[in-house]
Amino acid sequence: RTFEHINAYTIEDVCRALTAGVDKVRLNAGGTDLLGTLKDDILPHFPEVIVNLKTIEGLDYIKEEDGLLKVGALAKLADLISSPIIREKYDVIAQACRTVASPQIRNVATIGGNLCQEVRCWYYRYPRQIGGPIGCARKGNGPCLAVKGDNRYHAIMGGKRCFAVCPSDTATALAALDADVKLVSLQGERTVSIRDFYEPLGNVLKPGEMVAEIRVPKPPEDSRQHFSKFTLRKPIDFAIVSVASVITVKDNLCVDARLALGGVAPMPVRAVEAEMAIKGKALGEALAQKGAEETIAKAKPLSRNAYKIEIAKTLIRRALTD
Repeated sequence: RTFEHINAYTIEDVCRALTAGVDKVRLNAGGTDLLGTLKDDILPHFPEVIVNLKTIEGLDYIKEEDGLLKVGALAKLADLISSPIIREKYDVIAQACRTVASPQIRNVATIGGNLCQEVRCWYYRYPRQIGGPIGCARKGNGPCLAVKGDNRYHAIMGGKRCFAVCPSDTATALAALDADVKLVSLQGERTVSIRDFYEPLGNVLKPGEMVAEIRVPKPPEDSRQHFSKFTLRKPIDFAIVSVASVITVKDNLCVDARLALGGVAPMPVRAVEAEMAIKGKALGEALAQKGAEETIAKAKPLSRNAYKIEIAKTLIRRALTD
């Protein structure tokens, strides 16, 4: 289908274009998700305008400033992997980026796009050319079809109206680092926690608003960071379950613990129960098992995805004992 293509040169250009409405305007950074969405024509309203963000100079920075790591929304995943700053102090981000898709995609995909990508639910993404698009709660037209349908890869926690999981690996790593996202519009800017950026039906971006920057507080100097995810295919695939951890141990005792789960809910989930279970204690297999059990105790699986519970327990246990 035809559409108007606009090159944006400033964030203000983008925000001004976005005031036309989300149904009419889509942003193109790396385009690795957007182009597939357009080709399959999965949306109830095909966009009238595509705004190219690649023409905005200087929004791909990776720097430390004011005690924070600041990453521009157009920073490429490949650059995050190779950044000395990231690898030295925020390595869980590099680990998560390294698991995303293929090298070719990581060379063009951006951190902002990775956070804002569409969910992978097969009902939501059913192509128009073979009978779609299919209406659902996320599209504002009908119930969540996964509840009574094929829900193997859907949420076991936090689902409400829509049970599609957050597909972003970087969001899980950023949740373990207590990161924030800076959102900008013509009315100004605001900052939200990465965990509050997502909601069951999408994200908290308002009309006319875009992701401009990710801000990450510096983790403890001696923290150990780890990201792992379970997939059916080792390369390329999206996570069935993932875990990001930032653990600090002194004198054989855990003094600080941050764990986040991905692939289990519409947003990254902090494993608060596991964190509380291990703080101030010596890490071991029994304690790790207790933390895993308590974290997943509130899970409410659908008819075909209860297997995710055991995978989540295993990844949490490994994160706490490796």
